[in-house]
Amino acid sequence: MRAALYLSAGNVVVDDVPDASLSQPTDAVVRVLRSCVCGSDLWSYRGVINRAERSRLGHEFMGIVEEVGDEVRTLHPGDLVVAPFKWSDNTCPACVDGIQSSCANGGTFGAPGTDGGQGEAVRVPQADGTLVAVPGGVSGVDESLYAALLSTSDVMATGLHGAVMAGVTEGSAVAVIGDGAVGLCAVLGAKAVLGADRIFLMSRHADRAAIGKAFGATDVIAERGDEGIAAVRERTGGLGVRHVVEAVGTPESWAMAVGMAREGGAIGAVGMPHTMPELPLFQPLIHHLSLNLGVAPVRRYLPDLISRIVEGTLDPGPVFDTTLPLEDVAQGYAAMASRESIKVMLK
Repeated sequence: MRAALYLSAGNVVVDDVPDASLSQPTDAVVRVLRSCVCGSDLWSYRGVINRAERSRLGHEFMGIVEEVGDEVRTLHPGDLVVAPFKWSDNTCPACVDGIQSSCANGGTFGAPGTDGGQGEAVRVPQADGTLVAVPGGVSGVDESLYAALLSTSDVMATGLHGAVMAGVTEGSAVAVIGDGAVGLCAVLGAKAVLGADRIFLMSRHADRAAIGKAFGATDVIAERGDEGIAAVRERTGGLGVRHVVEAVGTPESWAMAVGMAREGGAIGAVGMPHTMPELPLFQPLIHHLSLNLGVAPVRRYLPDLISRIVEGTLDPGPVFDTTLPLEDVAQGYAAMASRESIKVMLK
C-alpha cells in the first residue's frame, strides 16, 4: 500500500509500505477515506524536533473497517469510523476518568512501529476502545460531511478540550490565542458546544479571521504581545478575560495568555510546547490563575461531536481549506509550513 514517509526536514514522500494487517486479536484494519496534515506534523518538517528517516506520518483519519480481530466486539467490517489520534482501551483507570490520551495500553498513530494516518490503510490497536462508528454508516452519511467528521479526529476535539479546561460555560467571555485549526475549533467549541457569549480571537490573517467570525468570534484582535494584551484588557474594562485558550505552545503565546487573564482566571492549554520546556509560574501565582494543560482525550469527545455533525448542528469542516490526493502530500506540508493553507485534507 502507499503511505507518507518522513525523510528529513522539508522532505516528505509517498512510497510503498507493507499492507496494514491484523497483529493482535483486539486490532482492526481501517481503509482510510480521509486523512490530513496536522500542525504538530510541521515540527519535524521544519526541523524543530527530530524524527527517524522513513518513519510513517499522520495521526488523524477516518475510514471504513475492513477487518477485525477475534476479540473485537463492537465493530464490524463496513462500519464508517473516526479514529482519535491516540488509541486507547477505554477501560483503564485513566480512560474511565476521561483521560484516554493517557491510557495505560494506548499509543499514537505514526509512532515507531505503527501505521500512520497518512496512508491507504491503518492497523488500529485496541479497536473497541478507540474507534467510534458514525451513525448511518457509509450509505447514510453524505460525503460532504467527511471534512467535519475528520476534524473530530484531532483539531475539533482538541480545541474544545482547551475551552473545557479553561472553564468556559454558558455566557462566558473567552480569549483564544492561535488562529490555526485548533484555535479556530476552540472558538467553535466555546460558542456552539459550551455557549460562550463573547469570544476574542487573536488573529492577523484575514482568511483565518473570517472562519473565526463564522465560528462565533465576536472580536478579532490582530495585535500581538503586550499590544494584544492591552487590546483585550481595553475591551473588557481593564479586567481581562476569565477564560483563555492557549493553542500555540510558544513562550510568546503563553505570555499573552497569562497577561490577558483576569484575576482568578483560568487558562486551558492545548498548544504543544516544543519550544518552551519550562513555564514561569510567578505571574500565575500572584494573579491566582488556574493552569490546566493536557493532550486532548479525543475519544472522550468523539461520540457527542459526531452526533452533532450528523444532526447538522455543528460544522468544523471549513478549517480544511485545501484538499489533495495522498500522492501530493508533500505539497500539503509545504502549503501549511508557509501558512498558505490552514489545514490540508488528504483523499
